[in-house]
Amino acid sequence: MQKSNLRYFFAGILSFAIWGFFSIPLRNLKAYPSEEILYYRIFTSLVFIWLAIFIFRKKQLKADLDYLRSIEVRGKRIILLQLVASTLLLTGNWYTYIYAVNNVSLQSAAFAYMVCPLITAFGGFIILKEALSRLKLVSLGIALLSILLLATGSLIEVLWSVVIASLYAFYLIIQRKMQNLDKLNVLAVQIALAVLLMLPFYLGKHAGIPNDPWFWGNIIVIAVFFTIIPLFMSLYSLIGIPSSTLGIIIYINPIIAFTVAIFYFGEQVDVHRLFAYSLLLVSVIVFNWGILKDILTFKGNKNIPLKNS
Repeated sequence: MQKSNLRYFFAGILSFAIWGFFSIPLRNLKAYPSEEILYYRIFTSLVFIWLAIFIFRKKQLKADLDYLRSIEVRGKRIILLQLVASTLLLTGNWYTYIYAVNNVSLQSAAFAYMVCPLITAFGGFIILKEALSRLKLVSLGIALLSILLLATGSLIEVLWSVVIASLYAFYLIIQRKMQNLDKLNVLAVQIALAVLLMLPFYLGKHAGIPNDPWFWGNIIVIAVFFTIIPLFMSLYSLIGIPSSTLGIIIYINPIIAFTVAIFYFGEQVDVHRLFAYSLLLVSVIVFNWGILKDILTFKGNKNIPLKNS
């Protein structure tokens, strides 16, 4: 991996590390319906992301508008289809994840992001023709073994996990295809489309705007620190790393999420699950060994140029 690409790698790591703590503000809102949390998460995110763009990123917005004017009608249609499809996938992922955390179990939500990397890596291999080395295939095999060990529990939890994972995996694959537009602008449009999608449901079941400061405090934290910032970093990372690599980095999310579930929320875990989680950590290291070796080489001798991986 080139030195310039390391920032994309670290952006991917940081985005999923942040999401590992997402269950904390969500559990704070457990008394509220999942769809209500989703509505206000999307609405609040829309306000903050467009404020940021109009204040700090007018140049990038103008550049994207000029690019859209310059391309053919067919190219515009492809971008529109990609935006609509990715919005549907992202919104579905948000709702199913929120519902799983507050109504199924924390472990089912975390388990989803163990299944997701396999779907993303294989999807990137089949759809985007991203190469997978023998070492990376071994890593996927280790991850699959870990998942099979963890899937011996509730079938309902596993099904929820697969749905959540599939929605986000295909979202990442579509994002990898959209390389000519600013990632924050893309995210802003996706959130705007999500608002249009959710608005009829919101108005149909509207029962008054919550006035609890605790609710709004957590919603703002979710919108800014667990939606806009990590999503932008994950989309930004796709500029410089394959979706298969980002897919494996996702394993950082469930590792942190399970740690939060055990040590913060006091959920029980047995030796069987600890062994499976350890295998996941090994899988992450094996899959990203070339990148990690480059990082260690760079730190050990900054005068040695990094190899391409």
